[in-house]
Amino acid sequence: MSYREAPPPSPLRGEVECAWTSEVSAAQVRDVLPDGCMDLVWTSTGLLVAGPDTAPHAARLDPGVPSAGLRFAPGRLPALLGVPAAAVRDQRVPLAELRPALARRATARLEHGADPVAVLAGITAALPGHPAEAGLRAVVARLDAGGSVADTADRLGWTARSLHRRCLTAFGYGPAVLRRVLRFRRAAGLLYADVPIAEVAAVAGYADQPHLSREVRAFAGVAPSQLASGAKRSTPLPSGSFTTA
Repeated sequence: MSYREAPPPSPLRGEVECAWTSEVSAAQVRDVLPDGCMDLVWTSTGLLVAGPDTAPHAARLDPGVPSAGLRFAPGRLPALLGVPAAAVRDQRVPLAELRPALARRATARLEHGADPVAVLAGITAALPGHPAEAGLRAVVARLDAGGSVADTADRLGWTARSLHRRCLTAFGYGPAVLRRVLRFRRAAGLLYADVPIAEVAAVAGYADQPHLSREVRAFAGVAPSQLASGAKRSTPLPSGSFTTA
């Protein structure tokens, strides 16, 4: 499998974590793991919005058929798209269902041989929404650093109910689940880097190794040792890794 990530087009930096391309030589099914992000994707089936996942999402890859995408930082694409993240959670939704005019124009460009990443960047620039509010970026930063949900709401001057509502809209799930997903993403990166499992549990912020094991099974469907060995390489790398699988 050829999978590569690259820095996003410069106008999108800050909103988009990376651009990626993928192609396989034989048909296969790969699990896409939860990471708190949403993607705009071009595949053989068309233009898609990949919603936030809460479990492994099986993606079928056909031989010789390239695909490409833009991976948006957590909470960014729903604001630009004008669609609540919760409405597309655990789904892959055709862009034509959400923004039909944009999808038609982009499809015409692709049919004329335009670069898929450039087309996806053009779609992003034409989306009708606005950048996510600064408070939501602070939510990600605080929860990713291990802050509690209650402390995060308090620091932002929001009620717990308001924080939960905003998180559903921006991330597709409440702040407690977002915190778990961000911690899992951090743990997965350490496991792929061959950090010992006990050390991963401590560094990533789990109570102990059994806690890590339960969470990895919940989000990846495998044990930590299997996720680590998958880096060698039957399981895809977490998004944002900037490596080749």
